Amino acid sequence: MAPAHVRRPPADKNWLAIASAPEHPRVGLVLGAGGVLGGAWLVGALDALAQETGWDPGSAERIVGTSAGSMIGALVACGVPPWLMAAHSGGEDIVGVMDANGAHPGSSDRSAGAVYKLHGAVPSLGPGSWKLALGSLARPYRHSPVSFVSAWLPRGFISTQPLKDTVRRALGSEGGWAPHPGYSAVACDYETGKPVAFGTPEAPPADLADAVAASCAIPGFYHPVEIDGRRYVDGGMRSTSNLDALAGEGLDVVICLNPMSSLHAAEPRTLGERLTFGMRAGAGKLLGAEARRLRASGTDVVILQPTVHDLDVMGTNLMSGARRHEVIERATDSVREHLRDCGLGERLAAALPAGAPALVRRPKGSPDRWPDMRVLARERFATPKPAKAKVRAKARPRRRTRPLAA
Repeated sequence: MAPAHVRRPPADKNWLAIASAPEHPRVGLVLGAGGVLGGAWLVGALDALAQETGWDPGSAERIVGTSAGSMIGALVACGVPPWLMAAHSGGEDIVGVMDANGAHPGSSDRSAGAVYKLHGAVPSLGPGSWKLALGSLARPYRHSPVSFVSAWLPRGFISTQPLKDTVRRALGSEGGWAPHPGYSAVACDYETGKPVAFGTPEAPPADLADAVAASCAIPGFYHPVEIDGRRYVDGGMRSTSNLDALAGEGLDVVICLNPMSSLHAAEPRTLGERLTFGMRAGAGKLLGAEARRLRASGTDVVILQPTVHDLDVMGTNLMSGARRHEVIERATDSVREHLRDCGLGERLAAALPAGAPALVRRPKGSPDRWPDMRVLARERFATPKPAKAKVRAKARPRRRTRPLAA
């Protein structure tokens, strides 16, 4: 039996529709939540997906990231390819490759922001958000179990500054938004619990680093992030995937990588495994409902999830960075094997547009001859300059000659 890595719709849902996608399909990419190790799984899965299909994940018309997915999505949107993330995580120092601020990345954190430092604010004793807590009591039917529990947790005490620093190394110290026009990071308003997709016209303006930090701010763990006078926390409080955020956008194909769900998981033995199993079951059920809504809007959906072998390596503590690179390697292998075994990789390669080679696979030769990947990222959606039309000089009217007098 092939690894249970993709949630397949029934045959009458036209699973093979991606093979007949238009020549230039409109593609969406959704990256779900999952903590430090969920983010590691995303890196390995994206690396395998890119290598097997020749598609650049950062070229997707829309990228939606939640929590850990917002971090990995932001790095991809800024021109950091998955293969480079994997190499950096493994401790490799690539001579000549600099970050957006001109510093050698070898001196920077290799865990994508998984550095825990205390926030300077005075810890709170009661709920982190009294308004959300009381609202969940008054109208519990409007809140998911995760949202209800999150409302009553005390305000987080871990700083999100390392997360912001990681984004700024990819984007540049000047701040602003990613060069990708369709990237968004989903967070939740800490007073209402409503999701906000930063980077969309409906959301308040925000720097990319602040938006990603807000999307990653797990209630009770990370300190909430203030943007435009309001506090925001982890977008996974609403959904670990937020796949339906792309419903109605007219996309042809949406590829969703969701570390928090899995079709096959080993029988839980310990209390921690039981809790994790329950969370994954709930995330998978919600993901299925979101996928049905998206398919109902006419979009084909491909969902990649961890296999039981991935889960064995990830364990129950998803915020531990101890096994981060091991999870990346396992995810790369398991996704690659699945794409080959079931033929999905071949079908996706036929349907998806080819990406810039340096953003798909590690270039050959010396790094000093590699193209600037940040420039390639900006060129993904650059409007081509219209060719200058050659202006023909107007022909001068011929001067009529008078007939000679006889």
